[in-house]
Amino acid sequence: MDTSAVGHPLTAAQAPRVGSINVGRPRRIETAGPPVTTAIWKQPVDGRVAVRGVNLDGDDQADRSVHGGADKAVYAYAREDIARWEEELGRHLGAAPFGENLTTEGIDVSGAVVGERWRIGTALLEVAQPRMPCYKLALRIGEPRFLRRFAEASRPGAYFRIVEAGEVGAGDAIDVEDRPDHGVTLRMVSAAILLDPALIPAVLRADELPRVLREWLRSRERS
Repeated sequence: MDTSAVGHPLTAAQAPRVGSINVGRPRRIETAGPPVTTAIWKQPVDGRVAVRGVNLDGDDQADRSVHGGADKAVYAYAREDIARWEEELGRHLGAAPFGENLTTEGIDVSGAVVGERWRIGTALLEVAQPRMPCYKLALRIGEPRFLRRFAEASRPGAYFRIVEAGEVGAGDAIDVEDRPDHGVTLRMVSAAILLDPALIPAVLRADELPRVLREWLRSRERS
C-alpha cells in the first residue's frame, strides 16, 4: 500500500475538473433490520449550485453528530476510483455512489495533501480530512463487508471545509491554488486511523487537521 505523498498525477487524459455536482436530503431506507434515515443517496443537479456555510444548497445530512459540519462541508470522490470499484465489484454503482457532492475527473483526490486549497468555480475549498467508512456506506453500495474493503483500498476521498463561499457547477476546472509542504496526504491519514497506527506521528505534522481528529490521534499515539 502506498502511503507516500503522491501529489496529483492526472488519472485521465484531461485537466482536473468536476464531472457532476450531487446533492440529497435525508430519506428513510428500509433494511433487514430497523429502518435507517440517511442522506447518502445523492443525485446530480444541473446548473450552478451555491456552496456556503457547511453545505451545498439542496444538500443535508441525517446525523450531524458524525456527518457534515465545518470540517466535512463538502465531500469529493474521484470518478476514476468509482470505476475501479465497479471493476472490482463487477457491477455499475450508479450516480454518486459514495454520497459525494463532487464527482471529480482527472485528479487523485485521495492523494490530496491536508490543508491544500482547491478553487472550483467561485468557491475556495480546503482539504480537511478523509472519509471514515460507516454502515450507511455499506448500505449504499449493497455490500455488507464493504467497510473493510473500503478501508484496505485506501481510496477515502476528501472532505473539505469552505474557505470562500461561491458557486460551482459540473464542468468547472479544479485549480489547486495552494499546497502545504508537510506532504501528509488523505491516504496517509486514512491508513494511520484504520490500518497502521505507526503512521500517526507523521500524520500529526499536518496542523490543518481538524482539532477533534488531532486530539484523537494524539490519544492513540500515547496508548
